[in-house]
Amino acid sequence: MTDRERLRTTFGTDAARYHRARPTYPPQLFAQLSGPRILEIGPGTGQATLPLTAIGDVTAVELSPALAAVARSYAPAAHVVVANFDEWPLPPEPFDLVVSATAFHWLDPATRMARCAAALRPGGALAVISTHHVAGGTEQFFVDVQKCYERWDPATPPNLRLSKGDDIPREFDESDLFEEPEFHRYEWEQAYDTEAYVDLLLTYSNHIALPARDQLIADIRQLIDTRHGGRVTKRYLTQLAIARVRTAGPVAS
Repeated sequence: MTDRERLRTTFGTDAARYHRARPTYPPQLFAQLSGPRILEIGPGTGQATLPLTAIGDVTAVELSPALAAVARSYAPAAHVVVANFDEWPLPPEPFDLVVSATAFHWLDPATRMARCAAALRPGGALAVISTHHVAGGTEQFFVDVQKCYERWDPATPPNLRLSKGDDIPREFDESDLFEEPEFHRYEWEQAYDTEAYVDLLLTYSNHIALPARDQLIADIRQLIDTRHGGRVTKRYLTQLAIARVRTAGPVAS
C-alpha cells in the first residue's frame, strides 16, 4: 500500500470530529457552479455536498463508510455511494458537473483526469476545490508552532514559514481532455479556541498517522493556552478551478 492509499483511509477514524472540525467553503464559490446532474468525488461528511444539492441532483462517491453515513444525514437530498472512485463503475448517463472538494489529490494521478472526463457529457465541467493554509491570522503562533513540529515530526523542514495567498500556485492537472481552466480564489479567516484547533489538527491525515501525535498535540495545546490566550485565528485560501471537457477531441501537439 502506498502512502497515498494508506493516508486516505485515516479520515473515517473519527467521523464526528471530522464533521465538527473541518471548515466549510465560501458560499460565493458555489455561485460559479451549475448543472442539473452533479457527481461529487470524496464528499467527506458533506461540507460541500449540502450546498451542491441546492444546484442540482448530487451523486457523491465516498471511500469511508463512516464519513458517508454522516454525509447522508447532513445532506439527505444527495445520493451517497460508498466506493473507491478510482474503481467505481461510471453510470451510463453522464453528468453535467464533476466536483471534488479538498479530495482530488487523493485520487490516482494516472487516471483521475480521464475518469472525470468519461463521467461528463460533452461540454460538461470539472470543478476542483482546494484549501490552503496561508500567511495571516495569528501570525506569531504559526511561527512559534514550528518548534513543536520540529520537535515531534522529523519530516518538518526547519524554520518553515507560510506562503502568502498570492504565492500559492494556480494548479490543475494538464490534460488534453479539458480546456484551459479558470480560477476563482477566496481568502478568509476562522478563529479557534484551543480545543477547536486541536480538533481540526486531528482531522489531518499526517497528524492522525504521526507516531508522536499525542506529544505534538499536547505541545500545541500548551502553546495556545500559555502564549496566545487560548485562541488563534487561521487564514485560508480556497481555490476553485473549473475546466470544461473538450467536445472536439484533444488538441494536436
